[in-house]
Amino acid sequence: MALRPVQVNIKALDAAAVGQFWAEALGWNAHSPGVTTYVGPVGGLVWPDPVALGIDVVPVPDPRTATKNRTHLDLATTSAAHQAELVARLEALGATRVDVGQGEVPWTVLADPEGNEFCVLEPREVHRDTGPIAVVVVDCVDPRAMARFWDEATDWDLSEVTDDHAVLRSPHGGGPYLEFLRTGDVRTVPDRVHLDLLPYPGDDQAAEVARLLALGATEVDLGQGEVSWRVLADPEGHEFCVLAVPS
Repeated sequence: MALRPVQVNIKALDAAAVGQFWAEALGWNAHSPGVTTYVGPVGGLVWPDPVALGIDVVPVPDPRTATKNRTHLDLATTSAAHQAELVARLEALGATRVDVGQGEVPWTVLADPEGNEFCVLEPREVHRDTGPIAVVVVDCVDPRAMARFWDEATDWDLSEVTDDHAVLRSPHGGGPYLEFLRTGDVRTVPDRVHLDLLPYPGDDQAAEVARLLALGATEVDLGQGEVSWRVLADPEGHEFCVLAVPS
């Protein structure tokens, strides 16, 4: 049994507008088959995408607090010129520059129109085949503990682990990395950004949830009510969802 990360979930007051921002930012398409707006690679709607992590923007009634998200996206660039052009284009789309205490760094920290932070990285050879989303970054206290949990929770491969960070990636190649980065931040409010995981066909959602609980996850009530997915949190409190297997 295993779970695969299939999308990044972003909560927004205006899901359609935030979804359109991310579609234009990534050069992808926005689809609104229901109440959410799904952003995925150009072409017909394919879900789950075999390589990319899509973005599912979910409408919520509450605005974002001033608390920094513990999960954010890093965007890839291919050259210094591309990085500068992308930052300028994102600002024209409604992104704003933000200071999260990063100091002098080669990447640019921005926020989407509802304040969700993300980074536009300088060109890095390691990201040459990731697509527009280079990394999903999760702030944590103990990267080694996060590596143990997420390596067991998903079918992604653990490629690097130190006291400062842990890195996982799909064994199928391509697509973004998942990085747990040591910071001093601790969870104080539910995050506006989290991962959604999906069982493989033939696997059982309830059995997967039981397996995750045995690994140290906890069930979380965010007021979701009766829904087809299960809301859990990892051992440091990062929320994530286990989706139902498509029928």
